Amino acid sequence: MNAAALPLLVEPAQLHERLARDQALRVVDLCKSEDYPGQHVPGAVHIPYAAIVRQAKPVGGLLPHPDEFARVLGDVGIGNEHHVVAYDDEGGGRAARLLWTLHAFGHRAASVLNGGRQAWAGAGLPLVAEPVALPRVQFACGRDPSVVAEYEDILARLGTPGVVLMDARSPEEFAGSKRLAEQAGRIPGAIHLEWTDLMDRSRDLRLKPPEALRAMLAERGVTATDEVICYCQTHHRSALNYLALVSLGFQRVRGYPGSWSDWGNRPSAPVESG
Repeated sequence: MNAAALPLLVEPAQLHERLARDQALRVVDLCKSEDYPGQHVPGAVHIPYAAIVRQAKPVGGLLPHPDEFARVLGDVGIGNEHHVVAYDDEGGGRAARLLWTLHAFGHRAASVLNGGRQAWAGAGLPLVAEPVALPRVQFACGRDPSVVAEYEDILARLGTPGVVLMDARSPEEFAGSKRLAEQAGRIPGAIHLEWTDLMDRSRDLRLKPPEALRAMLAERGVTATDEVICYCQTHHRSALNYLALVSLGFQRVRGYPGSWSDWGNRPSAPVESG
């Protein structure tokens, strides 16, 4: 079994079994930078979350420039030949955002550690303090626009049958009672599926089982034949929705970089609230 055969969602025991013998594996820690020196998965390199997103205030969560993203990966020893397994300590949002970004740049050899550091520790597996420094390598970014949604495309397709806008923010943000941009509310026609509802708190913040996720989607009228566009404030939280949908076999799932920080700061963008 080679690294390319790793599933999208990797369980702690699966990753632990592969760590010592798989030279094509690269584990990435996306926890808080101050936590990395004391407790990380053996062999994991650390990438600060801010290094995998780009800001253009007031818009956040944009795709990084390809050359900069390639440098960030290459500096920690990740090349195109490597399979990346990302994890965090928040239930998967940061890890899923790295996975989506890798997909957007054409690198599909990527997985997320299901439940992240909590699930790893909950399985009784070791966390270590030794920092990991790997030789610098080259990473070349490709491009896969099929996983990226932009403002103009979304605007042109509002109300199109089979296109689902999935809002991963809090109920207050979705309703418009909490404003984090010039405009408050949601993209017209969007459905609500808050990212934290995807987490199974009884299983160390793993994604809920597939049957539970499918039931949540069915309640909202979402089917596997739909094209789903996930967004939140900056496509951080909604990256977990992207991960959940792809893990269920949805073939047409996209993320909206910038998300509400982009849409809600455009004076002419149509908005729903209430």
